[in-house]
Amino acid sequence: MRRRVREGGLLLLPLLLATGIGAQGDDDRHFRPMDVFGLEWATDPQVSPDGRQVVYVRNFFDVMTDRRRTNLWLVSTDGSFHRPLTSGTRAHGSPRWAPQGDRILWVSSQDGSSQLWIRWMDTGEEARITHLTKSPGNLSWSPDGEWIAFTMFVDDAADPALAQGMPAPPEGADWAAPAVVIDDVQYKADGQAGFVKQGKTHVFIVPSEGGTPRQVTSGPYNHTQPTWTPDGRGLLVVANRRDDASFEANDTDLYEIALEDGSLTRLTDRYGPDAGPAVSPDGRLVAFTGFDDALQGYQVTRLYVMDRDGSGRREIRTGLDRSVGSLAWSADGRGLFLGYTDRGVGRIAFVTLEGAVTVLAEDVGGASMGRPYAGGSFSVNGAGTFAYTVANPYRPSEVGLGTGDGGVRVLTDLNRDLLGHKALGEVEEIWWESSFDGRPVQGWIVKPPDFDPDREYPLVLEIHGGPFSAYGPHFSPEVQLYAAAGNVVLYTNPRGSTSYGEEFGNLIHHAYPGNDYDDLMSGVDAVLGRGYVDEDRLFVTGGSGGGVLTAWIVGKTDRFAAAAVQKPVINWASFVLHADGIPFFARYWFGRMPWDDPMHYWNRSPLSLVGNVTTPTMLITGEVDYRTPMSETEQYYGALLLEGVPTAMVRVPEASHGIASRPSQMLTKVTHILGWFDRYPTRSRRPVS
Repeated sequence: MRRRVREGGLLLLPLLLATGIGAQGDDDRHFRPMDVFGLEWATDPQVSPDGRQVVYVRNFFDVMTDRRRTNLWLVSTDGSFHRPLTSGTRAHGSPRWAPQGDRILWVSSQDGSSQLWIRWMDTGEEARITHLTKSPGNLSWSPDGEWIAFTMFVDDAADPALAQGMPAPPEGADWAAPAVVIDDVQYKADGQAGFVKQGKTHVFIVPSEGGTPRQVTSGPYNHTQPTWTPDGRGLLVVANRRDDASFEANDTDLYEIALEDGSLTRLTDRYGPDAGPAVSPDGRLVAFTGFDDALQGYQVTRLYVMDRDGSGRREIRTGLDRSVGSLAWSADGRGLFLGYTDRGVGRIAFVTLEGAVTVLAEDVGGASMGRPYAGGSFSVNGAGTFAYTVANPYRPSEVGLGTGDGGVRVLTDLNRDLLGHKALGEVEEIWWESSFDGRPVQGWIVKPPDFDPDREYPLVLEIHGGPFSAYGPHFSPEVQLYAAAGNVVLYTNPRGSTSYGEEFGNLIHHAYPGNDYDDLMSGVDAVLGRGYVDEDRLFVTGGSGGGVLTAWIVGKTDRFAAAAVQKPVINWASFVLHADGIPFFARYWFGRMPWDDPMHYWNRSPLSLVGNVTTPTMLITGEVDYRTPMSETEQYYGALLLEGVPTAMVRVPEASHGIASRPSQMLTKVTHILGWFDRYPTRSRRPVS
């Protein structure tokens, strides 16, 4: 009979322990928790039309406000000129060069609300050109530089109260707050406090010298991604104008708006998402991305071209089997620049209209601050010079520059002062074959600083979320902190991960969690086979989809000394009815509703395996997580208590699904996980009191 162990409600573990797996010394050569506040990274680099300068967003953490802050910086493309365009602790972002290169447009909150600002490059003068009620997005200059298109949320008109005959309170009376009436399926969204405000996103244009914005789309539909036609007389937009758009959010199409009279012409009509329009320089063709929606968990976004009126649509068959995006035409109209991710690393390529692919850069990414997710961005000018975020296992993203002849170079070194003298964990690529079917699986080992191959170390298996996403060889403060605490870390892309093709991604379609478990256990075995990991000191953690797999793992095996389940789904039936994507998860991830096939949901729920769990298991979730709601964590916590499994529930106040969106919350997550692992350092050792 299992021994019953109860550990009460909210467990606050010490941030750093003196000994054991969580120990970190005072050696300044090692990456330490407070170093997180010193990190800086580049995002959204925009190359000037003449190719002489790049403006980018320089991100940093403000230790006094515990927030990410952003400013704009300029760097010359020969690296000799590097200076700030903005300063302070307000948010500055989305920089965009005017087509003539004489001005830069951006969004700034320096006056307290998000507004459009412009800087004249010849004089250095700058001015706020809008007085908007909501934050603008999707900025786009007209070809002549006279107008700016953007999107903004517009509130719906208030509905009359539902209550019949509800009396008004007497003057001065202190009545309870009125009831909230909800009749929309998308009534909450992770990261947004309270309930979603009812309204839609619409497209506006405003003179570049300032003035009154003009709304150019209308109706009960969202309109996004405004893209100017070369003659400046129209805009292409992405919209879902179905009456049931709330339940069919993926089914977007392309439309052209004639600015003279506001008329709307539909250009695409298939079932599936069409997006990312780019009009050829001569105005004859439109390139875009999308796919025919088959209600699969993962579907590759493909490249298409059609005539300006929507006729003659055809796929450009690149042979990549990777999702593509960020389209930009070459000046001669013979092909497009685009981005995609391959095996966890971003790439920039040029594709001809016949489908021939030339890879221009193979190190895009590094912009995810937390775990080593793939990502990154780039921009390109008419001459084919491109600026992009450079990925590096030992640095956050920097600004890179490339040309069509294949030459690339890095223009910035934002963390030399912080990391230049640090001994970081070495990142090593590893491949192995899954025990389930022999498929090759990719991962990365991160070794502790001053690694000694003749010693045996504890191992932390860190599992990515999604589950349709990917890790890569990118800098990760969380992984580096695990390594600096004396652990070997394994992170990997099991089946279901993106950037390995549609077939690999859909191996978990309607079967997650499943044989991705075998991929992960085979990876642990592969690292054990190298001889420097202690098999009695194995630990496992992961967030979101990785939290699902962590809970699944401890229900399938007792080989781990301790586990930390981050923001998990425990019961799929409750999740699909409670998360912030009600129309999506049941249809795409299960194909049937919980009441139609309850065992399908139950058999894939980690809660179904809780009776097998003996591994000490901590849970950590944000208290305002609407994606994997706190109720999922509470169910598992209660079940583990009833089963007598050592457990603790760590609730992070004010945190949404992105627990680590504030730097102190990132450290809260990492240090509590290390503290839990230190409490249960081996499979055979009793807890440390």
